[in-house]
Amino acid sequence: MDEAEPFGTYAPSGFVRWAVNLTRSFPDTWLARRAVIAIRRLVVARLGGAPVDVEALGARMRVRPYNNVCEKRMLFTPQTFDPRELEILSGRLREGFTFIDIGANVGAYSLFVAARAGPSARVLAVEPQPGIFDRLVDNIRLNSFANIKAIACAIADKTGELTLFIDANNSGESSVKIVAAGGAEPVRVPGRTLLDLVLDEGFSRIDAVKLDVEGAEDIVLGPYLAEAPEGLLPSLLIMENGAEQWQVDLPRLLIRRGYRQIASTRLNLVFERVSASAPDAPGEAA
Repeated sequence: MDEAEPFGTYAPSGFVRWAVNLTRSFPDTWLARRAVIAIRRLVVARLGGAPVDVEALGARMRVRPYNNVCEKRMLFTPQTFDPRELEILSGRLREGFTFIDIGANVGAYSLFVAARAGPSARVLAVEPQPGIFDRLVDNIRLNSFANIKAIACAIADKTGELTLFIDANNSGESSVKIVAAGGAEPVRVPGRTLLDLVLDEGFSRIDAVKLDVEGAEDIVLGPYLAEAPEGLLPSLLIMENGAEQWQVDLPRLLIRRGYRQIASTRLNLVFERVSASAPDAPGEAA
């Protein structure tokens, strides 16, 4: 098992190291992205399925850049990985910071926060896919982070066993709600509501949440916004923009609970809480 090997066992060398260093110097432009795709194909073919040990976002990672776009980005272009979102998040880090990473994948956001917020921070990394969860745990161990707890479950609108559809081409697009266009392998995974998770873990406040669940953000946040007490509403929310798949108007629900949108990027919406929940408008259902 390669997980038992110390960090650096799979350090890139030769052509792979040269290619990784090159792509990590590229700006985030259309031409650079096309060049990265071409170089990435050559490197992946050269690796032949082996993992690669690299540093990204201030943490050590062992990545497998094959069927997971997140791991490809960590290896080749971490400098373009959600830069605006991470800038906003970084500006709010402080001693005792509490962060919940829902859909943590192999841990990019969780590792970023854990590396910068210090040992008093509390990071909860939630990932339902068995194989990807194992990689998440490996990355936490590679850094000896004691401020991250990994939990293997899906977050949805009910507690109990759920069907997760795993995208064979990009495991980062797996969902409890959306089946990929090319088909997806269904697996059964444990499921919990966000409120159940927060209460069971004993949170008294939440400084930030990152939510990336491939179009199922509405079934996670809708019940939480309706039921969570004021003190457990996160101060900052980074949420994948899956508006085309949502069955409710999440931005409107967030505004009603005292949030305002502060950023919209290529993939995500960012909200911060600025006031107590707004009263319902006349004639508006609660």
